[in-house]
This record gives sequence, C-alpha cells and structure tokens, in this order.
Amino acid sequence: MVLGIQQLLGRLNAFVWDDDLRDLAGLHKLVVFVLRVLHMLFRELMGGQLNLRAMSLVYTTLLSIVPLLAVSFSVLKSFGVHNKIEVLLYNVLTPLGPSGVEITDKIVSFVENVRVGVLGSIGFALLIYTVIALLQKIEAAFNFVWQIDSLRALSQRFSNYLSVILIGPVLIFSAVGFTAAVLNTEVAQRLAAIEPFGTLMLFGSMLVPYILVCLAFTLIYIFIPNTRVQFKAALIGGVIAGVIWKITGWGFAAFIASSSKYAAIYSSFAILILLLIWMYLSWLILLVGSQIAYFVQHPRYMTLQRDPVVLSNRIREQLALQIMYLVGYNHFHDRPAWSLDRFIEYLDLPGEPVHRVIRVLVDAGYLVEITSDDALVYLPLHDVETIRLIDVITDVRTAGENRVVSAQHLKSLKAIDAVMAEMDSARNSALGERSLRSLVQTVDDELEASLAAREG
Repeated sequence: MVLGIQQLLGRLNAFVWDDDLRDLAGLHKLVVFVLRVLHMLFRELMGGQLNLRAMSLVYTTLLSIVPLLAVSFSVLKSFGVHNKIEVLLYNVLTPLGPSGVEITDKIVSFVENVRVGVLGSIGFALLIYTVIALLQKIEAAFNFVWQIDSLRALSQRFSNYLSVILIGPVLIFSAVGFTAAVLNTEVAQRLAAIEPFGTLMLFGSMLVPYILVCLAFTLIYIFIPNTRVQFKAALIGGVIAGVIWKITGWGFAAFIASSSKYAAIYSSFAILILLLIWMYLSWLILLVGSQIAYFVQHPRYMTLQRDPVVLSNRIREQLALQIMYLVGYNHFHDRPAWSLDRFIEYLDLPGEPVHRVIRVLVDAGYLVEITSDDALVYLPLHDVETIRLIDVITDVRTAGENRVVSAQHLKSLKAIDAVMAEMDSARNSALGERSLRSLVQTVDDELEASLAAREG
C-alpha cells in the first residue's frame, strides 16, 4: 500500500517537473502549468511572506482609508459623482452583510467630516503623505512578488500615485456609468425584448461586476509593480484573482449569515474583527493574483524546491561586466539607454539580482541613474575610455566590505596571503590597462539584431 502510494507520487512528480514547459504544447502544457502554479502558490503561502505582506497592508489601509477617500471625494465632487463612493464601498464590503452597511456609513461620515479647506498647508500635506504612503506600501508588496527591491524614483512615484488617486476614481465611475447608460438605451431595451438577445443581455449584465473586478485587478497588476508586466500575464492573474475574490465573498457572506457565535464572543468588536479578516483576505487574493501573473510571465522560475536567488562571485563579476558592456555599448553607439526592465528582459534574470549588481556599480561610481520618459535609465558616469575593466572587477569583488568586515581585518596567514597576491597579479596581468572602450567600440551584429528587434 505504502509502496504503491510512493510510486504514484513519483509518477506525478515526474509528470509535473521532468519536462521543460517550453517543450510542451496543448492540454499537456496547460495541465502541467496549472499543477506547477498550485504547487508554487501553496509553497509561497506556507512560507508566510505573502501572509505577512497582506497583514501589513491591512494595517496601512486602516490608517489611510479615510484620507484616501477624502482626496478621491474632493476630486469626484467636482465631477458630481461623489455620492458613488458609498455605493462602491458597500459593494466592496458586501460579504460583511449588515455590518458592511454600518461600516460604510461610518467611513462615509468620516470622509464627509474631513474639510480639506480648513486643514491648512501642513494638514493637507500630511493628508497627501498618508495617501502616498499607502500606495508606496502597496507598490513594495507587489515589487516583492516580482522580485524587485526598488521603488520608483521619487518624481515618478509622486506623479504616478497622484494619477491613481485623482484620475483612477473618475475612470472607474465613468466606466460604471457608461455601462449603465448603454444598458438603458432604447436600442438595448428593444434588443432585450427579442430572444435570445434578452437572455444574453441578462447574463451579460450579471457578468458585468465580474468583468469590472477582473479588469480592475488586471490594471493593478500592470501599473503598480515597478517593472514591465505583460498584458497577457496581468490579464490571467487578474481574471483568476477576480473570480477567487468573488467566490470568497460568497463564502464569507455565507459564514457570517450562518454563524452568530462571533458576535457573542467579540461583542461590539465583532464588526471590526470581521472587517480585518475580509481586508486581509482581499489583500491576500490580490497578492496571489500578482504571483500567478509573475509565474505566467516567468514560467522557468517555477521549481520543485525553493531556490534562493544567491549570486556566486563568478556570476556577480560576469553580470557586472555584462551590464557595463551593454550600458557602454549603447552609449558609445548612440543607442537608447538601458533601463532596469530592459536589463531584466534581455538578460532573462529576476529583477532583484540585476538591480543588486546595478546598485554596486552606481555606488562605485561607474553608472549614473537619470530619469527619461518617466523611467530610470543608466548611463556611464565617466568616459568609456577611462573605465578600466580591472577596476570594475575589483570593486564588484570588494562590494559589501566595510570597516567591520574587510580583507584587512582577516587573520594574516603568509601562505594564503601569497596565494591571494598571485591571483591578483594574474588578474592584473590578464586585463592590464584594458578599458571599457576596447569592448564596446566594435559593432556586435548579434547584439545589434537583438536590440533592433526589441526596439521594433
């Protein structure tokens, strides 16, 4: 019996993990992909990081929900649709049942009592800061999923966040209003009286909330992470997360309707406890959808065992030279500067190790970050003729050393010191005075073709 179960598990393991996903096709590829995603999600949830991020977002949301809605309320008021906030909040909190109505009324009353005009410049600045802090925390959570360890540049962060705060609510309510207006037109009413169009329109109207939720999640996955997310990946993650969110809402509402013990246990705190649980589930589902989008875009990072992203010394040195070469090549041949997203896509590596090496090169004074077209790009800080390869290698090898831990603080052993000196001498002899220019001055046809294809 035990042996049979082990053999079955072995065959299942081989079916899921032995083949390269890129070599599969059709239903076989779909089944293997789904099983791998389920395994990865289970592992990520058991690891606890997504749970911790979701709980952190719950706390930040509680602090920032009233300022966020107050700013949105001020914008929507100028468009005459500020009363829609209450409807939106109620729809989000519908799984809470009657408690959702009570919480919505409380939040709306708080928002209406906020008078932006009497806050003063300092009060208004703190209000905006609280809202931006929430969006910054959200971006950090999504960046963690996408293995990006840096937020957007301050100027880009400010402009993007304000766009989300000021324009986002207008677009949401415009879409909802447009949908309702289309369904209420005379043409739509006539079509509804004709079968099978009437039945189709009925089902379509029932699907509209799901479509809007999935679309909202998709847009979040595209715009929030500080990296380029493919629309296909964001759409798949958004659809799955949207469906899970709606199903979870049904289950949560059924739990509340069928259980009255929580009120007996928590008394007046029951509403707050339910709100915290629902907010936690909502954020967790959003992060799970983002994780699915990440695996859709980077399927090769789905592995049976957790493989930590740790760069060996050899890879770190080679990656640093590759980055310097690509930056120097494009600068020398007057091609567009490299951004972090372009590096990630071209080198086909996770964002975190690439950015880690770039930070070393920036801190060592070889690269400089500038903002171009609302994105951070990298240029050589000095002329490529003056950047020596041996200096780049040395600075990358010694990155992380400080006055507490450095080669000078290690115990001196003559035999080992002699070996290290021989290695340094051999490296200096091999590279000599070679500069970055010696690498980038020759046109690389293969690189040119790849760059042209990506730019096209």
